[in-house]
Amino acid sequence: QVRMVESGGGLVQPGGSLRLSCAASGNIFSINAMGWYRQAPGKERELVAAITSSGSTSTNYADSVKGRFTISRDNAKNMVYLKMNSLKPEDTAVYYCNAGIQDKGSWPRYLERWGQGNLVTVSS
Repeated sequence: QVRMVESGGGLVQPGGSLRLSCAASGNIFSINAMGWYRQAPGKERELVAAITSSGSTSTNYADSVKGRFTISRDNAKNMVYLKMNSLKPEDTAVYYCNAGIQDKGSWPRYLERWGQGNLVTVSS
C-alpha cells in the first residue's frame, strides 16, 4: 500500500518561512510528476507548484507564489519538498502533496496519490 506522509506545517508570522516535506512509501517502482496543492477555507483546491520526474526536471508555479516558493524533490528518497518564503496571510490553507506513482499493485499504471493534508497558518 502506497502512503504519502506530509510534515512541516504550522503557524508562522507574515514574512516568515516554512518547509513542507512529503515522503512516499510502499512498493514503489516509479514516480513521475510530483506537486503541492492547497485549499483555503471556502475555496477550491488549487495547484501551488509542480515538478517533473528525473531527467530534464522542470517546475511550474502558481502566479501567486512565484518568486517566494520553491519545489524540489529527492528521487532516491521518494520525497518532495516545498520551501515557502515571505509568507502572507493569504497563503493560509491546508497543503496537500500529490504524485503519480507506479507501484507493485498498479503496474504498469501510474495512479494519482495524495498526502493527508497539512495546515499552514500565516498570522501575527
